[in-house]
Amino acid sequence: MNITDHPVVASLTPVFILIACGYLAGRLQWIRAAAIKDLSNLVFLLLIPALLFRTMSAVHVETLDLRPLVAYFLAALLLLGGSVFWRGFNRKSVVMALGGVFSNLVMIGITVVQLAYGKEGLVTLLTVVSLHAIILLTVTTITLELAVAGENRAQGMEAPHLLATTWSAFKNALIHPIPLPIITGLLFAQTGWTLPVVVDKPLMLLGSAFGPIALVLVGVTMASTPLGGHIRPALWITASKNLLLPLMVGISAWVFGITGLPLTVMVVAAAMPMGANVFMFAQRYEVGQDLTTASMVLSTGLSLFTLTLVMLVMSWIN
Repeated sequence: MNITDHPVVASLTPVFILIACGYLAGRLQWIRAAAIKDLSNLVFLLLIPALLFRTMSAVHVETLDLRPLVAYFLAALLLLGGSVFWRGFNRKSVVMALGGVFSNLVMIGITVVQLAYGKEGLVTLLTVVSLHAIILLTVTTITLELAVAGENRAQGMEAPHLLATTWSAFKNALIHPIPLPIITGLLFAQTGWTLPVVVDKPLMLLGSAFGPIALVLVGVTMASTPLGGHIRPALWITASKNLLLPLMVGISAWVFGITGLPLTVMVVAAAMPMGANVFMFAQRYEVGQDLTTASMVLSTGLSLFTLTLVMLVMSWIN
């Protein structure tokens, strides 16, 4: 079989071509940095909710296998905790640890999984996406607030109230354009109703536009993000995100007896490059912002090779 006809190559090539097109458009200033926020709003507030709701509106809860969720988040939380312990307990180490476990499951992951594994694989991925931000970002917020409290006490300052901060983080993660349409779509599916054609068709068209626009936007963002002098630490974060997390998820899934397509989707999801939410935490807690942006660019760029490797390995295993 010709290498270009291999399912992994055939599904990943369009993804990275679109990212490259976005990068070129950004470098040539066809899409300027000022327009990135508006494009992000288009993707996150209109296109992705349409795709997520429509996909989950035909899924019945009793058909979902929840073991992959346990396997995925057990591995991710173990790696998050281990990374903080290894680097030392402070704000910067927590943000760096989050960079090593938080995958870009939406902007890149959804399109890759949909192309490579179809609707069945996408449903498995979306069960992870529904809890991805809620679990990882809430745990990270608690950890960061504990680190801030420790720093404040060391300086004789008053620490913020942990419970109030935790509730705010959980609420913001739940009422969000990603988990909300997944949850409402699942609730709609349990009614037994089907979407009328006049509603389903516009949702389908909006969802179809998500993939190419999101990937071009990733490229544009990369073009406007300098690596600076952070390549070495960024490589460590990239190695954790692109290689170590999928290995740990694979081991965790094996322990839980998960095989076949769910195993493949979990491992491939873990191999996705670093997600943009990590930068938001770095910005909010005023630590490691340049390192975080450099890591995001490096993780995304190197995923051309690491993601291909992981998908090829999983195709051989399954």
